[in-house]
Amino acid sequence: MRASLFLIPVTLGDTEHRRVLPEYNRDVILSIRHFIVENVRTARRFLKKVEPGIVIDDLTFYELNKHTSPEQVAGFLAPLAKGESVGVISEAGCPAIADPGADVVAIAQRKDYPVVPLVAETVLGRASCEDYRR
Repeated sequence: MRASLFLIPVTLGDTEHRRVLPEYNRDVILSIRHFIVENVRTARRFLKKVEPGIVIDDLTFYELNKHTSPEQVAGFLAPLAKGESVGVISEAGCPAIADPGADVVAIAQRKDYPVVPLVAETVLGRASCEDYRR
């Protein structure tokens, strides 16, 4: 698999991740060693929920916020040039939607790196399933 920038959806609140995130997401997450995150503490907590045995100290976290310069963001993508995938974890559920992750995606696309949004159950999808069951 070619090194890619993965946009990793997270659960909001206390939702059990196994109820909304496909197993494929877990496999991808466990293959990544570099994460661009808005908040390191909550990103670590999410990763521990995904896999309690994950060794957090083996991972590299790059903090992204409104004060992060484009030059810093470009540096966060350096592992891609070395053939290592990078994951983006947002505080908003899905990265690059109304958060600083959009800047990461734009820079990755300009550098011709693959950007892969991972899927999760959506509120609309769940609502339509609920309506269907009635």
